[in-house]
Parts: sequence; structure tokens; C-alpha cells
Amino acid sequence: MARLLPVSVLGLVLLASSLSAHEVRPAYLELTQTGAETYEIVWRVPARGEDQRLALYVELPPGSANVAPPRGSLANHAFTERWTVRREGGLAGSVIRIAGLAATLTDVLVRVQHLDGRTQVTRITPAAPSFIVATAPRAREVAATYLWLGVEHILRGIDHLLFVLALLILVEGTRRLVATITAFTLAHSLTLAGATLGFVHVPGPPVEAAIALSIMFVAAEIVRGRHGTIGLTRRFPWIVAFTFGLLHGFGFAGALSEVGLPPTSIPIALLCFNVGVELGQLLFIGLVLSAIAVASRLGRRLGLLLPGWGWRVAPYAIGAGAAFWLVQRVWLF
Repeated sequence: MARLLPVSVLGLVLLASSLSAHEVRPAYLELTQTGAETYEIVWRVPARGEDQRLALYVELPPGSANVAPPRGSLANHAFTERWTVRREGGLAGSVIRIAGLAATLTDVLVRVQHLDGRTQVTRITPAAPSFIVATAPRAREVAATYLWLGVEHILRGIDHLLFVLALLILVEGTRRLVATITAFTLAHSLTLAGATLGFVHVPGPPVEAAIALSIMFVAAEIVRGRHGTIGLTRRFPWIVAFTFGLLHGFGFAGALSEVGLPPTSIPIALLCFNVGVELGQLLFIGLVLSAIAVASRLGRRLGLLLPGWGWRVAPYAIGAGAAFWLVQRVWLF
């Protein structure tokens, strides 16, 4: 399997390095109702370089007025703005639009916290750059939003995908592969739930650095295996996948904490986010296996042979990308 992946892996790692893993994030809008007619607003927009931001702006419905002027700051690759608004009758049932969104590829995650504790979470896109502040968010809407957030997070989490890709290269046999992926899924589901519900707390930066180390470890195991050394991962891949899966679960929990869980729908939101992560992971695995099948068939038809050193491209590219993230994340401690 390793011989069929070098070019695709190299392209994925180069893309990952340019994105710095988890730097591709949507904008975030939070509205917290503090009174019958007042709201605290937090607006976070991805930065462009060190001193610029995306030209995205919140357009509130007519009749809205600022109680306090906006306070903005640029840090951690994002521009964050905070202010307070008042509107007679409140915002329930009104339309809020994001100006400039239609001209970008950026999504916006929206969280509205009502005075009575109800929470509305939704996602708006360039194709539909507005939303209606719901009077009573339904469970179906919460489920659909968090399901998509889970899919989106895993597909944008290049480091998580490279770890799964390394397992696909390393583990031989369908049964062993299924057992390994199942162990990884079970582990990160446990820590995702535990960290999100507040039972376990681990600082984010060390977790992100450890995730990079986990990728480097599996990449090294691929190389060792090709040189005839049967390492721990080849003998017991499900144990290694479960152990590192616990770390990756904390990473998923960190992403979920940025959006938060609706207090009245915590179980369904957490379940759907986790299911979304699994669906995204299965989609990625399916795409990789399909690419392998197509490449193998074309190779046989065209009589193409991979050079003897070609197997090295995949593990070294994966390891190099992980080493870059490790240095970057340790530097940010």
C-alpha cells in the first residue's frame, strides 16, 4: 500500500505545511443576550498576515444601536471585536447578515445565547450569508449544525488526517485495519466527551505538540518496518491507535470548545459532533482507498513501476510535516 501513495502524500503534506494545521478556521460570531433588549457581541475574523483581517462585517437588523463602541484586537491569527448593542424588542426573529461573505470561501459559525439559557448554533456560508435569530431552536437544527461541524473539523484537521493516513500505510490486512481504526475512534470519542463535559482538563498547546509527536512516531514505524524491524505499532496497531487516539480526542475537544455546547441540548450536540468526526474520517479513508485502487489499475494498464526509493516519500513527507508542526507548537508554548 505504501508504494501507491507517495505523490498524493507529498501534495497533502505541502498543503498542510502552508495551512499550518488548524489555521484554516471559519469566522465566529457570538451574541449573548444580557437583557430584554441588549446583547454582547463577539466577532472573530481570520487574519491575513500579521496586520490585516478579512473584510467581513456584521450587519444587524434595523433599529440596532451600539451601547458601547467596538473594541478590537489582532492576535493568534485572528481579529476579534467586542461590543454591546440594543434593539427594541430584541433580536429574536430578525435577520443578521455578514457583509462581504459572498466574495470569500470562509464559513461563519454562529452562537446565540438567549437570556433564558436557550442556545442557537448555526453555520452560514458564502452561498447563504445570513441567518434568522430563532425564537426556539429545534433539536433537529442543533443536530444538523453539530454534525456538519464534526465533518468539517476532521476534514480541515490535516494533522489528524495524516495520522490516519500513516495508519493506513502501516497496518496490513483488512481485519487489523478495521480493529485499529475502531480503537482510534473509541479513544478519541472518550476524551472528546470527557474534556467537553469538563471531567478532564488538559492544556491545549501540549496536546497539539503531542499530536505532532504521534504522527512522527507512526511515520518512523513505517520506515523501521521497511528496514525489517517489527515495531510496537506493527505488532499491536490497535494499542498504539487507542493510546494516541486519546490525545487526538483532546484536540477535537479544543475545537468544539471554541463553539460551545447549547445548554439545553448538550447530549445531542456532543453526539452529533462526534458522529460528524467519524463520518469525515470514513470519507477520508474511502477517498484514500479509492485513490489507491485507481492508481493501481492505471499503473498496471500503463506498465508504470515505482522506483525502489519511492516508498520513502510517504513516511518521510508525513514525518517532515509533523516535525514542522512540533517545532511550531512548542515555540508557541
